[in-house]
Amino acid sequence: MARRYDTNDATDRVTGLREAASAVRRGELVVLPTDTVYGIGADAFSSEAVADLLAAKGRGRNMPTPVLIGSPNTLHGLVTDFSELAWELVDAFWPGALTLVAKHQPSLQWDLGDTRGTVAVRMPLHPVAIELLTEVGPMAVSSANLTGHPAPENCDHAQEMLGDSVSVYLDGGPTPANVPSSIVDVSREVPLLLREGAITADELRKVVPDLEVAN
Repeated sequence: MARRYDTNDATDRVTGLREAASAVRRGELVVLPTDTVYGIGADAFSSEAVADLLAAKGRGRNMPTPVLIGSPNTLHGLVTDFSELAWELVDAFWPGALTLVAKHQPSLQWDLGDTRGTVAVRMPLHPVAIELLTEVGPMAVSSANLTGHPAPENCDHAQEMLGDSVSVYLDGGPTPANVPSSIVDVSREVPLLLREGAITADELRKVVPDLEVAN
């Protein structure tokens, strides 16, 4: 039976974050609020938990799961060949709605799907998400919806779709925006905007004037 906690209530928040952290460490799934939409998350280093996440969403390995982190410093252990331009994007837009696709460290023991040596990573601007990520480390997190359905703006919608496949729901109320993050590929020499979301190409070009945009 899934448990749900209201993180706007001080007591429930403490209990919910503790239970969510325990669930993640056991290899179970949790739903958490972010600054874009609600996410379904698992321990990024548990291949079984990530497989369960993909199964809960009805999503294939051809759509790898992004990773959320609680601090830019965590990048040092996750990515390689991270350029100065990439760090400038981090400085300008993190925490926030910018996902960066970078080459991951070859030594990492994880299986996020068919990543082809890269990882999509983001630091969200949401206190509940940051607190959980700080406690448990990097999490594989995807929007908390069944594949093909709209991404949820509140915990009710997430729970209606995912039910008891998730152990703990952290209800932070409606998310600030229902706009997905922008995705920039920084694994190449010239950064490439793969998806324009909450941060526009014009805003990104203030930091990376030569930014290319995918067709």
